Amino acid sequence: QVQLVESGGGLVQAGGSLRLSCAASGRTFSNYAMGWFRQAPGKEREFVAAITWSGVTTYYADSVKGRFTISRDNAKNTVYLQMNSLKPEDTAVYYCAARFSTGDTILAGGSQRFLYNYWGQGTQVTVSS
Repeated sequence: QVQLVESGGGLVQAGGSLRLSCAASGRTFSNYAMGWFRQAPGKEREFVAAITWSGVTTYYADSVKGRFTISRDNAKNTVYLQMNSLKPEDTAVYYCAARFSTGDTILAGGSQRFLYNYWGQGTQVTVSS
């Protein structure tokens, strides 16, 4: 089992920044690719970003490319999502997820929910206009 705990969410004005963290425990963190997803009220959970176990390869949804950056620190068992230039449409609950994978790429760019074995409980991000 892998336990994932997100933090760093909150209320921010449009144009502002937040950094989300996801702390993992329970298994060897470096054996897992990690992803961030988000779910707005009334909408399906959607892919945001993903990163391979080594951090060498990253993937982004078009809607966040150039504004968000995913990174990880395997020594701290933590994956991050730096969110800049936030927009009201970024408002959602943000979830991190883990997929057992030690490859240099992630199947389907890590964008499909079914790829992931473990999920956190989520952290709320609200962007006011």
